[in-house]
Amino acid sequence: MIAKLAASVAVLALAGAAPSAEYFRYQRALDRLPVAGGQSCAVLDPSVFAHSAAELADLRLYASGQEAPYVLRTSSAPNESTARAFEPLNKGGRNGRTSFDAQMDHAAYSDVELEINAKDFIATVTVWGSQQSDGAKPTKLGAYTIFDLTRQRLGRSTVLHLPTSNFLHLHFEIAGSIHPEQVTAVQMNWVAETRAIYTTVATTNSVGREGKQSVVSFTLPAHVPVDRVTVVPGAQPAQFSRPASVEVVAATPPKEGERPMAASVTPGNLIRVHTVENGVKLDREELTLDAPRSYVDGPTRWTVTIDNGDDVPLAIREVRLEMLERKVCFEAAMKAMLVYGDPALEAPSYDYARLFVESQQAARAALGPEQANPLYKPRPDERAFTEKHPVLLWAALIAAVAALGWIAFRSLPAARPEA
Repeated sequence: MIAKLAASVAVLALAGAAPSAEYFRYQRALDRLPVAGGQSCAVLDPSVFAHSAAELADLRLYASGQEAPYVLRTSSAPNESTARAFEPLNKGGRNGRTSFDAQMDHAAYSDVELEINAKDFIATVTVWGSQQSDGAKPTKLGAYTIFDLTRQRLGRSTVLHLPTSNFLHLHFEIAGSIHPEQVTAVQMNWVAETRAIYTTVATTNSVGREGKQSVVSFTLPAHVPVDRVTVVPGAQPAQFSRPASVEVVAATPPKEGERPMAASVTPGNLIRVHTVENGVKLDREELTLDAPRSYVDGPTRWTVTIDNGDDVPLAIREVRLEMLERKVCFEAAMKAMLVYGDPALEAPSYDYARLFVESQQAARAALGPEQANPLYKPRPDERAFTEKHPVLLWAALIAAVAALGWIAFRSLPAARPEA
């Protein structure tokens, strides 16, 4: 009996609420939809996330007054797992230069990184590509500068930004102080199917000082994603290398009895090099920082810290928190509306999303301004009676246990007196 009661409570607790138009707080009209219908996609802005449940679980699309299926798409992000290392072949010297080959895969690639076991160098790498192992009819892909200036605190770069290629055989020649045995690997980076596109979440030019550090802070509403931080420095200094970090914590103190959320911190480095060393022009900028993963279910406080050491603080023009572009894609014509703001809902499950293939000819719909839903009314408390009154549940369970105990006690045979 008690087991059945507990099972019934569990089933009621798992039952999800059904979407209904009057329970959504916010709505956004979708404009520029094709009259004849077909696939359309609209880019979501940060306010949708700020007023929705986590992971947009309560986002719904209505077309002609009926719920319509949709799919959420996120712009592709760089993926380190797409890199693969190849062994340099035929290492040796030619005309005073270090030379070697690499046999690549059929897939297209762009950036190629050389793993070089050397310090304090500047060199020029010339690359040729060919589809034949004997190097016949090679195509020159370009000449690239690699360097290691760690003693000058200007970092290291051995990445060759090749044009997108699919040559099976690459030939490298290095003019500089690099010896053949110092080249240990060639790492190829696959070309992503789509380039990452970012949307600005928040921006500021207000920079504080804490000792030798420059500090920038943001406070974001709950559920707004951040995927990277971009720092825009002034023209001077022309070159620098500064350690930096991004920290995210809960913006509100924990409730009584809750443990405070530990801070998430991601370290990084800001580098800018525009100079000429030994007649070789060096150009390198790395002005973005990875964002830590945040699992705070509430407003968050983001702090970007730049360690200036004993150098003059960077003149920072702007710091931006950015998220990968996220869009909603669907099939609709004429009139459609996005609604959200009902935290009782769970994420929908549509066949459309499972079978979705994005079209290159998809119409680019536009989100209208956020508006309060004129039909909105608070959702009635649909929790089970036992959830609303847990004390009564415990009282009933205790009473049931007591009753069963009393019945069991009364069922015991009476003890007979000894003769």
